[in-house]
Amino acid sequence: MVTSFTVKSVATFISKEKRLGRFRDLVSLSSMENQTKDKIYFYYNHTDSCNSARWTARESYKFMYERPWQDVLHFFSNVVNARLTLSTVFGTDNSPQVSTYIDVVDDDYKTLELCDEKEERFGRWERVTFKIILSYSGYAFDGWQKQPGLNTVQEIVEKSLGRFVDDKKARLLKEKSKPLEGCAVVAGRTDKGVSAIRQVCSFYTWRKDVKPCDIEGEINSAAPGKLRVVSVSEVSRVFHPNFSAKWRRYLYIFPLNDQENEKQCCENVKEVESFSFARNCNEPSNKCVESSSSENVENLIIGNNKEFEAPNKPTCFSVCRVNQLLRHLEGKLLSYNMFARDTKASRNIGPPTECFMYHARAAEARIPCSVPEEGRKVMCVELVANRFLRKMVRVLVATSIREAAAGAEEDVLLKLMEATCRRATAPPAPPDGLCLVDVGYTDFNPKNCLIP
Repeated sequence: MVTSFTVKSVATFISKEKRLGRFRDLVSLSSMENQTKDKIYFYYNHTDSCNSARWTARESYKFMYERPWQDVLHFFSNVVNARLTLSTVFGTDNSPQVSTYIDVVDDDYKTLELCDEKEERFGRWERVTFKIILSYSGYAFDGWQKQPGLNTVQEIVEKSLGRFVDDKKARLLKEKSKPLEGCAVVAGRTDKGVSAIRQVCSFYTWRKDVKPCDIEGEINSAAPGKLRVVSVSEVSRVFHPNFSAKWRRYLYIFPLNDQENEKQCCENVKEVESFSFARNCNEPSNKCVESSSSENVENLIIGNNKEFEAPNKPTCFSVCRVNQLLRHLEGKLLSYNMFARDTKASRNIGPPTECFMYHARAAEARIPCSVPEEGRKVMCVELVANRFLRKMVRVLVATSIREAAAGAEEDVLLKLMEATCRRATAPPAPPDGLCLVDVGYTDFNPKNCLIP
């Protein structure tokens, strides 16, 4: 009887504690919700020198998205469907190496692929590996990676490759009640809305009767006008689209509004150029928020009931200034943790956030457009690195524009890498302007650049 009574008492006590714990959690959650209704987190206020006040995160987001992005999407669609080339943007007269590089297919890719296939194959090496170069419009897909219920590039490609799967794998998939699909390994997963001109993926099979033209025709028929195969070739059995790659090239096209006052932009550029950068960098010149050095800027918050206003907010930026900021990243191995979003540890050799930037430039150009007839004026940003982190290009472009508009120092991007909170950088620029141009498997050649 004593044992039974003790067990019942313990059980009753535990039950009461559980109910009390749930009640405490609900009270704590309710109080946290009430606090967040009254206050919002404000953007990180780094205190390096600048000529005018920086945009807030909301202002930067608004400045980026209120643009004629439809013209950029239409241009990328024409390039994907081979109606235009990137040389159309930069012109063949000013940069002849661009047209030669873009229009020639696979000149730089053949050295690795046809290296050691003459010896006799056996075991798992009997399989045949195909390298597939794809071009697709970002607006038509929810990114590369296959996800349930979403229209992704990987899902369409792997369904198309299911026809070429060998009998053994087809039997295993059938036993597991899985659809008949191939496995496509990609050089780099693109986010939703990001286009690609020469995305690289691979597929292998033990079947001997598969021809490159069969793979090309099957994928091209899956999503015509949105997804196109540039080329299919048999490659070395050691080829891996991701791990064999030595560099990736991204191009970001940022449309410029016709309503922007060009005269005002010129005046702002002159102010930036005449601004003395010899001042003490420890003195906070950002007029948005003045905080003491002892204050924790990571947890800086402002009330939601008061509108934030600051004088001397910029309304435009200089493309030349963006180019100056980006060029400080060239030839350096740096940690881009502050410019990444949702970054996890990588399987690549070395620290997971370090990237080596081979080429970083910005230039003004025009893309074909019906209105106006002379074309849409845009800023093109070309970035070439050994690897890129998640959303790194978009954050880097948005932050460069924000800092150029504020008149920050030329090495401001290097200083931002030493920040302790990612709110120090701007929100990602829209994915509509981003395009994966190509992936390189030989050493990077500086002469083969879109923006010299």
